Amino acid sequence: MNRPVEPSAAAQAQTVSGAEAAVWMLKAHGVEVIFGLCGDTSLPLYDALARLPHGMRHVLTRDERSAAYMADGYARVSGRVGVCEGPSGGGATYLLPGLVEANESSVPVLGITTDVSVAARGRYTLTEVDQGALMQPLTKWNAVLDRAADIPRVFRAAFNQMTTGRPGSAHIALPFDVQNASLERADVWGDPSLGQVPARRVAPDPFYVELAAKLLREAARPLFICGGGVLISGAEHELAELAERLSAPVATTISGLGSIPGDHPLALGVVGSNGGTPETRAVVDQADLVVFAGCRAGSVTTERWRHPAPGRAKVLHLDIDPAVIGANYRVDVPLVGDARLALALLNEALESRGRPSRNAPPEAAAVQEAKARKLAKFRRLAASDEKPIRPERLVAELAQALDPDSMLVTDPGTPCPYFSAYFPVRGTGRRLLSNRAHGALGYALSAAIGAHLARPAAKCVAVMGDGSFGFTVGELETAARLKLPITFVVIANGSYGWIKAGQKSGYGKRYFSVDFGATDHAAVAAAYGVRSRRVTEPRELAGALAQALAHGGPSLVDVVCQPLHEAHAPVSEWVA
Repeated sequence: MNRPVEPSAAAQAQTVSGAEAAVWMLKAHGVEVIFGLCGDTSLPLYDALARLPHGMRHVLTRDERSAAYMADGYARVSGRVGVCEGPSGGGATYLLPGLVEANESSVPVLGITTDVSVAARGRYTLTEVDQGALMQPLTKWNAVLDRAADIPRVFRAAFNQMTTGRPGSAHIALPFDVQNASLERADVWGDPSLGQVPARRVAPDPFYVELAAKLLREAARPLFICGGGVLISGAEHELAELAERLSAPVATTISGLGSIPGDHPLALGVVGSNGGTPETRAVVDQADLVVFAGCRAGSVTTERWRHPAPGRAKVLHLDIDPAVIGANYRVDVPLVGDARLALALLNEALESRGRPSRNAPPEAAAVQEAKARKLAKFRRLAASDEKPIRPERLVAELAQALDPDSMLVTDPGTPCPYFSAYFPVRGTGRRLLSNRAHGALGYALSAAIGAHLARPAAKCVAVMGDGSFGFTVGELETAARLKLPITFVVIANGSYGWIKAGQKSGYGKRYFSVDFGATDHAAVAAAYGVRSRRVTEPRELAGALAQALAHGGPSLVDVVCQPLHEAHAPVSEWVA
């Protein structure tokens, strides 16, 4: 009887298992942190992570959805690819909300799922699902492997797709038997430059740069509306130089906050239906040239394509994605390329024609006047001692308590309009994060964990409604287990406030199925080992926040706030 021949030690050294190859491919692309949750089909991968001297950190989460949001927060703050992983079946489906949010927000997140064996496909195997079909419409790039030999090539392709052109999410599925099969060690290599964005910068056509410069020279009242693309490309310096050269106000989307310091004389703040105000809208309406920079000119930013009004101002649209340009507005000059390169080229073109800068332009005075009127209304509400506590009071107290280097992560419900409109973002870069592509609840608590691990020296605060808290409360255990010095703030009003406010403004106050029972969120957090406090008195809020922020571990402040449908949120459809 013939016995199988055992490979020699030298031969073993020349091969690795599929699971080992996957680990080494992540390392080869500069990955430092992996967020995920274990499962049966992931056993080979977890064993490789346990055995190999890769130096990466694995963060065990309590939900795959949370793992994806952590990877998203990590990627937004670090500029590096965020990695999340989960098992087959339900684990794969739970990754979907985070992957689609990252993809639509141009955030590089890699979702790795394990899967049933290739040999078991189509045999009613437990947890089998067509992962390729599942992920295809939700990610920029997606692959389900059939053999171990393809792992290096597929990982290289995934990192290339995530970090070049318009960044986005990718997905790789590793079947159980593919993880256990072997491949040549020499094939396992990667390009570390593809581990961060933007990995390959592309400059716009010089012809269109000159046309754009001509439009800018001729404009009497140019205005920039900047999205997340400015931050992704690191174009903050070039933007400020160009805005100062033109004496042009700079507005941002929520994702574009940090494109210019909030205290810059030309910084208008957030515009649009979520966080914009009548004062900032008026500046948009006065422009005779609008420059959309790294911004899709979507429905929220433009208040359903009414501000700016189509045809009223000329439009210069700059974006890395050519499909974005002209989708919503007739464009006079398209600039397809990296924001930093494009803005630098525009500065050069204008400098060569001798366009002077002005230190105290009248446009800056108009911007400051608009902001002063907006903030005067805000401060009157923020000073109120009424109960329940006004959301404006919470924004003001947090702004007073946090230093300029702090990071704020907000959920898209009650916190987003208030903090995007009124919280002072000082400095540039990612200082305020929110999931604006799909706006799913449950983002802030988890994303804050990823953001903290990306920038541990900065204080990180997550602000969420009580509806969002219910989606993601289990990750308080993760924060407590890892002893992370994150402060969580819950705006408690006992309802899905955004929907209730919509029922008030558009449906005759016919409130239906939007209210839920009151929860002592501080008591829940304490059960997880998180230092917590419940606040109902406005005068106690400052002290409670100060104590929470000073704590060396995770802390939570449960703030009983005015319901959103009774408040004065900067949301244009409710104001109207």
